[in-house]
Amino acid sequence: MENKLTLYGFNNLTKSLSFNIFDVCYAKTEREQRDYIAYIDEQYNSERLTNILTEVTDMIGAKVLNISRADYEPQGASVTILVAEESMVKNLAGDKVIAHLDKSHVTVHTYPEYHPETFLATFRVDIDVTTCGEITPLSTLDYLIGSFDSDIITMDYRVRGFTREIGGKKLFIDHKITSIQEYIDRATLAKYDAVDMNVYQSNIFHTKMLIKDIDLQNYLFNADVYEIPPKARLDIMNNLRQEMIEIFSGSNIY
Repeated sequence: MENKLTLYGFNNLTKSLSFNIFDVCYAKTEREQRDYIAYIDEQYNSERLTNILTEVTDMIGAKVLNISRADYEPQGASVTILVAEESMVKNLAGDKVIAHLDKSHVTVHTYPEYHPETFLATFRVDIDVTTCGEITPLSTLDYLIGSFDSDIITMDYRVRGFTREIGGKKLFIDHKITSIQEYIDRATLAKYDAVDMNVYQSNIFHTKMLIKDIDLQNYLFNADVYEIPPKARLDIMNNLRQEMIEIFSGSNIY
């Protein structure tokens, strides 16, 4: 973004980043399952989610106009922040004026759930960052990934609309991008298997990531891995990996 384009009027491009994470856990007993949901609800309540989204808003250089948040029964939370980006525009006389406020938004929704037959619990977070104008929400990816424990991550980035150069040429995207992965720290990428599916003609970019290594202790809720017999450990590992692969693939494989 060092070499900014000179545009006529204000930038009409809308840039949307949809970011989904899945955290998988093994909780065998009904008590462990209830405790897992209670833990997630406490760790990621609407107050903490608001703090995360407020930081995202600061990172994209926007101003908070309104915050709406809620915690749900029996579980889950949502936060929506309406933001504005000030746009400096040259009028025909050559004077700079504040033309308008581009309205944008940042939202997050959480979906903790567990299945009594598989003993697997899944915490899903959906985040959407939509901006108008020059700002791209891709710069927030490292912060968002680091704010959650993420076994599977799916990301969609799309640029819509068009804007114009001073000479009148239409621009359907105002920055170079070949993959969302370009905006993720190399050390973070090294922990995941990553796959891209991009439609460059439509400025649609999709990346999904699957954690490579599973330390079983990190996936047991209120249990010690050494208290579990070796055969049971292997079964749990297989169940966890199968669950992750199906979520990553978006299909029932096993």
